[in-house]
Amino acid sequence: MLLYLGDDFLSIFKTRALVLKNKDFKENDRLIWLFTEKLGKISVVVHGARKTKSKNMFLTLPFCFGEYVVFKGKSMYTLNEGQIEESFQSLLNDLDTLTYASYLNELIEISMVEEEVNKELFKDLIVTYYLIKNKVGDLESLIRAFEVKLLKHTGYGLNLETCCQCGKKLNTSNLISIQYFGVICSECNKNSAYSISFAAVNTLKYLIKIPLENVYKTIISKEVKEELENLLSIFISQSYAKKPNSLEFIKLLRSDKNG
Repeated sequence: MLLYLGDDFLSIFKTRALVLKNKDFKENDRLIWLFTEKLGKISVVVHGARKTKSKNMFLTLPFCFGEYVVFKGKSMYTLNEGQIEESFQSLLNDLDTLTYASYLNELIEISMVEEEVNKELFKDLIVTYYLIKNKVGDLESLIRAFEVKLLKHTGYGLNLETCCQCGKKLNTSNLISIQYFGVICSECNKNSAYSISFAAVNTLKYLIKIPLENVYKTIISKEVKEELENLLSIFISQSYAKKPNSLEFIKLLRSDKNG
């Protein structure tokens, strides 16, 4: 939709979106980063959001999901109006859910460039949020599954069916090429090979194929979850603009629990 304003035309967009983060902007405004269904990742100015009686203040809170109407001028998006569908603020009441939700948002930030539309990734992010909110299944298993989907949706999907170097079909292999994102046969170069258990390989195959909402149906052992965390963190760190900082806090959180 186009809106004529003086000498300029403003493009108006209505899209579902989730707030990744925010920061104060100018005297009374706030800048928010949205991951949207139709526009990808965008930054949006929300005028007057820092005022106590602002009707838009709650639309700027991290983790909020809803329908946002924005318009784009010459350089930036600006919020026109919005309606919250689910605030997800209950995630802030638990350190685990807060930490993992922050990690999900950071993954979106580092993997997506501005205005790159990825509807499948958007759908999986929102599904994951609802599963976390409703405590469906094991949290760590769900996060590992989301990481697998993230890699796939952003062009770094893992090939576990054929040798990533020669293309030979493989029934099974526990050697993963960090360079080529797939399994390696016994005859190919293994310089960049990363060894994991056959149980971890089978779990990866399962997570690649099933929808996120069905992850709760499988039980992943502690040992396999640790293997997958280590492997997927390598792929994520080398594939995107930077390493997610949240990973270190998650590890610290886990060590405190075990200590």
